[in-house]
Amino acid sequence: MILPTVLRSALRPLSRVAFRPEVHGVGNIPDHGPVILAANHLSFVDSFLIPLVTPRRVSFLAKQEYFRAGGPKQWVTRNFLTGIDAIPVPRGGYRAAQESLEIALRLLKDGGVFGIHPEGSRSRDGRLYRGRTGVAWLAIASGAPVVPVALVGTERIQPVGARFPRPGKVVVHFGEPLRFTPPADGKQGPARRRAADEVMAAIAALSGQEMANEFNELSAG
Repeated sequence: MILPTVLRSALRPLSRVAFRPEVHGVGNIPDHGPVILAANHLSFVDSFLIPLVTPRRVSFLAKQEYFRAGGPKQWVTRNFLTGIDAIPVPRGGYRAAQESLEIALRLLKDGGVFGIHPEGSRSRDGRLYRGRTGVAWLAIASGAPVVPVALVGTERIQPVGARFPRPGKVVVHFGEPLRFTPPADGKQGPARRRAADEVMAAIAALSGQEMANEFNELSAG
């Protein structure tokens, strides 16, 4: 698609000036084939910044209502999200969550790169919360490696509640890929829980965040 290529070409130099990203371990991202980028979540800008510092095109999920027709602001939002390969999904309930995972699975089976925040919601206190098992479901179902990603400093660029990002310094760490296979005993639930915990431990090792032994129950916003 032309739009994602053009938009990235325009935004990458702007992001280098505004956020001065320091990127480590980008070579841990495979050059081809399906990949899951599992990142911590401190700011609204996280899912926009990762695609700008990653050599491959990365798709994140975005609320379906952002893609609807409307006034000039809605037009800008819709085209921006389309330009960064965001995937529109419905929100709310188990069925919507499962549909989102199935959309991501199709992307991975086509050899794409999918970005996910296993915590779900942004951390309000800077701690790293337990990961939901969706990331493990995707990894086991697709066979794609999971590359842990740690963002440092994005909460200062756009704190929770801020309408717009501000200039600042961010650091992005890409860790070594993790691989998960279907459990030999067939017990999917425990296997997914172990895999999700392993992913979060890898993210914590990169980010230096304190790990919270609980889920982040706050709604994303």
